Amino acid sequence: MGNCKFFIFILIFGLLPASLAYGKNLGTVGMTYPIVEPDLVEEVKASIDYEKLAKVMEENRQNYKAKDIHALPAAGRDRTFFVDMTYTLDHDIFGENGEIMYQRGLTWNPLDYVSLPDGLVVINSEDRKQVEWFVKSPYNKNRQQKLLISAGFAAPLIKQLNRPVFYLTKTIADRLQLAAVPCVITQNGKKMMVQEIKIDGSIYD
Repeated sequence: MGNCKFFIFILIFGLLPASLAYGKNLGTVGMTYPIVEPDLVEEVKASIDYEKLAKVMEENRQNYKAKDIHALPAAGRDRTFFVDMTYTLDHDIFGENGEIMYQRGLTWNPLDYVSLPDGLVVINSEDRKQVEWFVKSPYNKNRQQKLLISAGFAAPLIKQLNRPVFYLTKTIADRLQLAAVPCVITQNGKKMMVQEIKIDGSIYD
């Protein structure tokens, strides 16, 4: 809106000197009245249907789904396994001055430097049984534990649970070797522990 007002300002006052230079004073003819110029900002505000705009924005939020959401099947059995987070660089990493900071082939474990005490929980939000399981689980009470979904829409679940909800991407699933949901991912020493949990009565049984 500021740019629009500035553009109009340039149009009016940029052309005004030319009008004055080539015009003649013809005097005053008849009665004069003050010119009342409407405020551009107020005019635009008055033309917006805020109720309709809010409704559209809410509909867009409710219907938003990440394009890269990664679907996973329901767990067919209880299973626990461990994931080694050790990573080997497949390319050089350069610093601001162009020098190589980390060479290709460097191997390290990020858990040597950071800890993830609260971990993650992944569910299919389209499966009512999985959602019910999460609601009744102790994980729901831990607000530091991140909840990810492998299917469905985040907005309804955010409203229902009153907590942040994130989408599971293929990058995360591949890195943690996730194969089924629901699953709980926590740190166990220098590895991540993944627990797949079979939910009886799941619509995906």
